[in-house]
Amino acid sequence: MAAVILRCSADRLLQWNYPALVGQLAATGRFLERWRLASCPDLEPGTEAWLLLQSTNDAASGLIGHGWISSVPYQADAGGGPGATDWFVAVVFDSLLPLGEQIRPGILGAAIPDGGWVGAGGPPLVTVPPSYEPVLYRMWRDYGPSAADPAEVAPGTLPPEATSAVLVNRWERDGDARRACLAFHGRSCAACGFMFESAYGGQAADAIAVHHVVPPAMLDSGYQLDPIADLIPLCRNCHAVAHGTHPPRTLAELRSMISGSGHIGGGVVSDAALQAQEDARRILRGPA
Repeated sequence: MAAVILRCSADRLLQWNYPALVGQLAATGRFLERWRLASCPDLEPGTEAWLLLQSTNDAASGLIGHGWISSVPYQADAGGGPGATDWFVAVVFDSLLPLGEQIRPGILGAAIPDGGWVGAGGPPLVTVPPSYEPVLYRMWRDYGPSAADPAEVAPGTLPPEATSAVLVNRWERDGDARRACLAFHGRSCAACGFMFESAYGGQAADAIAVHHVVPPAMLDSGYQLDPIADLIPLCRNCHAVAHGTHPPRTLAELRSMISGSGHIGGGVVSDAALQAQEDARRILRGPA
């Protein structure tokens, strides 16, 4: 299951003390919540989750959060008396919009005309058809958190059971791995050849992103990162395009898209690039 919609009432946001929670998430990067299910669906850790606030008043409804499922469904005490159990799943939210800034049903309905989950009522959990996932990403990019990079997960300490969903972004943000990757590969985009330093000067050198080339499904808790083989530099445009599908597009796919659109980048290996490779090897070897 690639992604799900979690329906949420305004009463639940009140129970969370939602305004304080938005501030807490901005500071810590995550919020872990136990989510009650109507039944036991086929959910796997790493499934992407979108939070939909629902109200009888459309003006108060809308898409308001993003996260991922971090556990398999499990049964637990539902608080209904001795022996009462229900199905639950752990959800990690990495982004929540302040109340009043949710993406309204009119925008959702225009983008996804046959999305029955947009209106009031219905089950608490709805599967998102794969064809709608890029639409949700675009809306979140255009109307969601203004400071968020759509290709990155907000920083924060992540629970071990959630690693299948976030290892790519955690390693892409790791400072030591990033330095080794850029020292070896240089700071030109591996897909299109763009270099921030050439366009904006030396002060923009750190604007280049790094991208993990191994799909998350192939990673496990014992995986050892190779910052040269596993990470490549990408400009922000190519990085966003790479993460615009699930699993992310490969470097070959990005280059094929670029060449197919009539743009073919190129470059010559310079003395500086060769020196950068040697610097990377020295970083990996560590202190003598």
